[in-house]
Amino acid sequence: MILPGSWIGLLGGGQLGRMFTISARSMGYKVVVLDPDPLSPAGQIANRHLQKSYIDEGALTEIGQLCGVVTTEFENVPAQALAVLAARCPVHPSAESLAIAQDRILEKRFARQHGIETARFAAVGGESDVAGAWAEIGGTGILKTSRLGYDGKGQRTVASLTEVGEAFRAFGGVNCILEQRVELLREISVVLARSSSGQIVSFPAGENVHVGGILDTTTVPATISPELAQRARAAAETLARALEYVGVLGVELFVVPDDRLLFNEMAPRPHNSAHYTMDACVTDQFEQQVRAVCGLPLGDSSLLSSVCMVNLLGDLWSKGTPHWDQALTDPRVKLHLYGKNEARPGRKMGHLNVLADTPENARRHALAARERLIP
Repeated sequence: MILPGSWIGLLGGGQLGRMFTISARSMGYKVVVLDPDPLSPAGQIANRHLQKSYIDEGALTEIGQLCGVVTTEFENVPAQALAVLAARCPVHPSAESLAIAQDRILEKRFARQHGIETARFAAVGGESDVAGAWAEIGGTGILKTSRLGYDGKGQRTVASLTEVGEAFRAFGGVNCILEQRVELLREISVVLARSSSGQIVSFPAGENVHVGGILDTTTVPATISPELAQRARAAAETLARALEYVGVLGVELFVVPDDRLLFNEMAPRPHNSAHYTMDACVTDQFEQQVRAVCGLPLGDSSLLSSVCMVNLLGDLWSKGTPHWDQALTDPRVKLHLYGKNEARPGRKMGHLNVLADTPENARRHALAARERLIP
């Protein structure tokens, strides 16, 4: 058990790291962030910020000697860094968990191996695999790079064998996965925490809407039956146990006709779709991450109110500084900004959480508040 007053190491200095650092420091921990960006959002508020490469041996040695535990803010941490640190102190989540979650092919095979249904898919490792993959899918699909794709990057809809080949070459011939395009009724996510003792606490399922491949809104509770919510939670918990996972894990699922659930992907870290927990739950996902990696008992995840989270992208700044005062005329609006120095189209700059008596009202007020931000 790593108690308050101890040092926590954090690999990655983005907005997830920033919100984790706020929670850790409020609980009495000291945080050292490793991120090469001198303006990293987490580095701005950490006790220490090591502006070094993720594989800098000196920085890794320093973190390993200083910290009681090390965690990660993003999944694509170099394996070399994790190996160096794991020899000196606990690292959560483990390198093995990250390796599966880093690769779309591996994670879908892992899900199937543990009884969780997925859309039809096929691996494409070279030109010779294209025809067979297309035959396996048998219709319109989505070609995705197996690694490093996020927020709609590294994926393309394909409707013919020719288009699969063109997309594969456009991605540089890297390993890809061709997934069947399915009829979506809803996209949902379950975010949970698992401690090293095996305790699991899940947050309520969120209903997600994506625009241009980027999460736009999450509304909670999701408009699904209690039975479907329970099945979604059970699927996420099955994956966490199978991975022997420690920390916060986000699991994205598709709801398709006949109330079938299909696994989409998982994220071995706090998740954008659970930012609503910061204002609408007894314990938020970032405090839960601190508790999990430090071996503390997990907190209560109960939902206090219906809520909608809306992302604020850099596009909002295209006509000038957003009108923060106008959004905050609604007293239910909670503003969270990430401390990023440059607003770019598609870049996540912050989010709003809006609490209300029903999910529908929360979503309506959240979208209206974001609209008032536009200069």
